[in-house]
Amino acid sequence: MLNKTPFRFFTKGEIKPEGWLRRQLRIQAQGLSGNLDKVWPDVRDSRWIGGERDGWERVPYWLDGFIPLAYLLEDEDLIARARRYIDGILDRQAEDGWLCPCSIDERRSYDLWSGILIAKVLALYADLSGDERIEEALYRFFQNMWEFTRHTTIHNWASLRWFETLIPLYWLYERREEEWMMRLAKRLQEQGYDFERLFAPYCDQKPERIWTYSTHVVNLAMAIKQGALVTRMEGGDPEAFAHRMLKELFQYHGMAVGHFTGDECVMGDSPVQGSELCSVVEAMYSYEQLLSISGNPVWGDYLERLAFNALPATCSADMWTHQYDQQTNQIRCTRLPEDHVVFGTNGPESHLFGLEPNFGCCTANFNQGWPKFALSTFMASDEGIVSAALAPASVRTMIGGQAVCCRLDTEYPFRNTLCYTVTADAPTEFELKLRIPSCAVSATVDGQPAQPGSFYSIKRVWSGETKVEVVLQFACRLAERPREMKCLWRGPLLYSVAIKERWEMLEYIRADVERKFPYCDYELYPESAWNYGFTADESFKVSERPIGSYPFSGEEPPVEIEAMLAPVDWPEEYGIAAIEPRSRKAQGEASAVRMIPYGCARLRMTEMPTVE
Repeated sequence: MLNKTPFRFFTKGEIKPEGWLRRQLRIQAQGLSGNLDKVWPDVRDSRWIGGERDGWERVPYWLDGFIPLAYLLEDEDLIARARRYIDGILDRQAEDGWLCPCSIDERRSYDLWSGILIAKVLALYADLSGDERIEEALYRFFQNMWEFTRHTTIHNWASLRWFETLIPLYWLYERREEEWMMRLAKRLQEQGYDFERLFAPYCDQKPERIWTYSTHVVNLAMAIKQGALVTRMEGGDPEAFAHRMLKELFQYHGMAVGHFTGDECVMGDSPVQGSELCSVVEAMYSYEQLLSISGNPVWGDYLERLAFNALPATCSADMWTHQYDQQTNQIRCTRLPEDHVVFGTNGPESHLFGLEPNFGCCTANFNQGWPKFALSTFMASDEGIVSAALAPASVRTMIGGQAVCCRLDTEYPFRNTLCYTVTADAPTEFELKLRIPSCAVSATVDGQPAQPGSFYSIKRVWSGETKVEVVLQFACRLAERPREMKCLWRGPLLYSVAIKERWEMLEYIRADVERKFPYCDYELYPESAWNYGFTADESFKVSERPIGSYPFSGEEPPVEIEAMLAPVDWPEEYGIAAIEPRSRKAQGEASAVRMIPYGCARLRMTEMPTVE
């Protein structure tokens, strides 16, 4: 028997993105994510659908974001294209249940990670589409895995990510409660890597330029939810491991943006070390799972820090290009000299914006970020509806046999007000839980005080249309960073010096893959000063403008801050800003400098000292 979760994800079209969030999803559909099956051979010509290209993780990764994107936008063209891939995968399922595109002779050496991933994708597709074929296909797949793992242990990536299997396996178990499925879960746990042991105690405090599975940033981002998933079958505290793990990672490898470095493996707390885009979206997914399994609003805070900052910062505003690695202090994105690559085990092009800089996993995987965030805006509880991740969206569902709708109109995180409209066709009693983010210094719900970092519950009989207004108070604050540096936060947004950017297009062919506008590569050059420090004058001036066509545009950000900064002697070293300035003495008079949200800035200075 599985332990119930406090919150559950809505399915089958109950959630609708609204406002700027819907616009962001449409940008994604019009950009790289929505066109990979047309322009990228590894998806277009994949072995998963009978082609000759990649037959491992890339199509499953892409579908993991493309499917919810299609259904959230209710776009018939996207839905049809997703169905084409699902049909192709199901049509090629072997008689014995094996799903992955390889021969019988290749099975023992095949890394089953892609099978785990496609099982997650199929469960998600069933939830959103209602496709009745999926349950039987997954039943046969897991029966095959039950027999396969009797004589062949999972290995490589599958071993490090075994717990991801629990998500679709639990999905199936809740529909067919058969004891062997929980025995399979235990067997995978026995064969897989135990990240809890890795952090008891944690020994990877010091970064090394050595590639290992256990320090790989994406494995770690996925593993945040390992303990929570296991407690569903074993019991215990679903949050204990995640809190312990993150405490260590943030202490030794933390970034100002609320994530941890990994380029490709954890690399300390320097603001010029990067973090892989895959790790951002996988950490987001881990926080979404933790929020559902634990019911603790803190995981919504973790989720929003990445969704509103780290995720948009590493994609172009039109989402046609992305980076492999993002840096906190990123003053230039040009190819690095081979003998001066700052990244731990990644290549000299890892921070360029393009089709598949450094490696193609992020090209396929990054597109799960926004759609799964949108699916987390509202969750269901036994008592009613939970507003979990704050963004404009609505949910329509049945409670007590009555149709109920809850809509959130907001420009959060760029603004501080949230307006909920609850509509009930007939008098219906249920609880509406509103997450009050911890980034607010104070908050009110319909004029009544609400505690930041908690849920505010309204339990009543709802009838007709009712509005609930939440007002959050934000304040500018300088957060401490290593090396006596600081970074500027206001509410849920981190701010960076706005560096004027010059984008230079690179069109070429490499390994039979064409880079061609709009899916080409770019180098970015700075055309304004970046070598600043904060001053004692903390009279930050906030300015707002309407949200434009691109919510995370650097040219027209929805909000910006004017800060008094002073120039310092801060050298550039081989295309990268030095870790810290040579001197913290002001090199000139302080002046008002424009700072914009980190998520709007592709070139940026974020961690800076206070000048002498």
